[in-house]
Amino acid sequence: MEKLTAQEEEIMLIIWKQKGGCIKTFVEQLPAPQPPYTTVASIVKNLERKAYVKAERYGNTFYYTPAIDENEYKRSFMSRMVRNYFANSYRDMVAFFVNEEHLSQEELDEIVQIIERGKPRK
Repeated sequence: MEKLTAQEEEIMLIIWKQKGGCIKTFVEQLPAPQPPYTTVASIVKNLERKAYVKAERYGNTFYYTPAIDENEYKRSFMSRMVRNYFANSYRDMVAFFVNEEHLSQEELDEIVQIIERGKPRK
């Protein structure tokens, strides 16, 4: 799975949320100041080339749908981030966010509960 640029990821988040659409609808969902239609069209073409979206032609318009599931992308992205920045250690990743004070004790407790629920029973 090829890495997305920040602009590609922003457009993909819109496509996943809407489950598809045409360039005009993607532009409308972007925050102001919105980029030109042609810029968004180029980004979507790159997403198509990278096999993140599929295009179907309807008259003079193309309708784009996700070719990759959002959760699949998240798994790949997070795995790559943990591998590249935290030496493949999820413990080191959590410790980083705790040390940077991005996680409260309450959030840590919730994470522990999620882990406990996911553990197989012995």
